[in-house]
Parts: sequence; structure tokens; C-alpha cells
Amino acid sequence: MLENINVLCHATIRMNLKKVIYTDPYRVKEKYNDADIILITHSHYDHFSEEDIENVRKADTKIVITDDLYERAKNIGFKDENIIVMRPYDKHTIADIEIETIPAYNTNKDFHPKENNWVGYLLNINNTVYYVAGDTDITEENKTVKCDVAFVPVGGTYTMTSDEAVELVNTIKPKFAVPIHYGEIVGSKEDAMNFVEHLEGEIEGKILMN
Repeated sequence: MLENINVLCHATIRMNLKKVIYTDPYRVKEKYNDADIILITHSHYDHFSEEDIENVRKADTKIVITDDLYERAKNIGFKDENIIVMRPYDKHTIADIEIETIPAYNTNKDFHPKENNWVGYLLNINNTVYYVAGDTDITEENKTVKCDVAFVPVGGTYTMTSDEAVELVNTIKPKFAVPIHYGEIVGSKEDAMNFVEHLEGEIEGKILMN
């Protein structure tokens, strides 16, 4: 389930599965220019980075965005037919990949207000469900997520801490759990290791960031 998946930096995941998918490209060091789909969880600079989008996009890349990013996507050259705007609880299918959104927001801090309609993504690819949490705390919505693989922030300050991420993942019980959102702006490798070490039962934690 994790084959051909890498965490490049921060919250940037590259999935080479049925299609090449990137989430929140940021500080991408190589010019990949191979993205079939780019998923953006929200508009903060470390998640919607025009420079890094340029390093992964190609001529027909589809970009999935929150509604506050539509004009910015147009301004960097995406055509309407390649822009998909999604709000919480929306569903959309691209090339047999089912995409669903759930809210991503803070419950005890003000960086990611619920009313901004920022999102996490559920991707059904070849009957495996991948959950990309976005910048979020534990919420009533994400405690009900059902997935096979969960990518969750562990860096704290702006999102869940590693201990809170453990609590969420031990609640939703995916087969695999991968820490993200650490090592660059906030959070450390120690946060990722703490997360992996405290998962319960048969949940397997994997650190995919080099």
C-alpha cells in the first residue's frame, strides 16, 4: 500500500500509483513535472507554493483546490477544465480515482479556522483508501474517518502534536500511518519517531521522509 509513495518534504506526498499525485508541493528540490493531479489542502504558503507547483506540474495537470484559491490557480496558468474546486464533504472522480473531502481545522488555536472550509482528502485508489489529513487537530469529523493509510501532521504548533496524532490514529485504526508536517517549519524527526512508536495494535507506522 505504500509502494511508490514518498514524503518529499513537510506535507508534500508524492504517490505514483494509478496516476502521479502530489499533495501540497513545498520545497520540491527537483523538477519532476510529472503530476497528473495536485491536491492542495489550503492556502498557506507552505501548502500552496506557486514555485513548487511549477516544479511538479505539466501541461495537462489537474489541480484540486479549496475555493479561496481559484483565482490564484488561474493566475499561474491553470485552465478552468483543469481546476477542481472542492469544499468539505464534496466528492469528485478523476481517472477512476475517487476523491472526497472532510473538514481540516483547529479546535484550540486560530491558524486554521473551520469557517475557511479548508480540507483533508480521502483518496480511493485501486480500492485502497488514503487519508491526507491536511492541517488539523483532532475533530469530530476526522475521528470517524475510515481508511487503509493515514498521513497525519505531527509537528504541533499549527496542527496536532505527535501525541495527539497518535490518539487520532489509534481511534481510526488504519493499517498504516505516516507522519507528515515536521522537519521544516515546525516539528522534528523525534516527533515522527514518537508517533510511530506509540501506535497501538496492528497499526504499522512508517516514516517515509528522508
